[in-house]
Amino acid sequence: MKSSKKLGIWMDHSNAYLIEFPSEVKETKTITSDFTYEDKVETLKRSENEMHNKEQQKHTTFYKNIAAEIEKYDEVLLFGPTDAKAELFNILKSNSKFSKVKIKVKNADKMSDIEQHHFIRDYFNRLEFKM
Repeated sequence: MKSSKKLGIWMDHSNAYLIEFPSEVKETKTITSDFTYEDKVETLKRSENEMHNKEQQKHTTFYKNIAAEIEKYDEVLLFGPTDAKAELFNILKSNSKFSKVKIKVKNADKMSDIEQHHFIRDYFNRLEFKM
């Protein structure tokens, strides 16, 4: 039986922390959104509509960067405190490239790096135990 590649992603609208499971090395890859508070303030001075457009463009790029990483995996857990995980899930669900990737979404609070690793380990270990 082929071992599936698994990935956990803790994310909000600013950062995504990608953690492979199982991983002997506690390594986390970070993808950061380019939309900053300074961008928001600067574009808001000109127009609210322009600010929303720029924010949407930056979030789209952020989600595309995460999706490019997800393509390499068979199972993915998206978790975090904001709606960013659900927004990404909806984008992935509408793209046929991800039809074979098993993606789950879970709510989670703000977590330290160690807590993220434990959350992913516990989630995937529980799944393996059930099978």
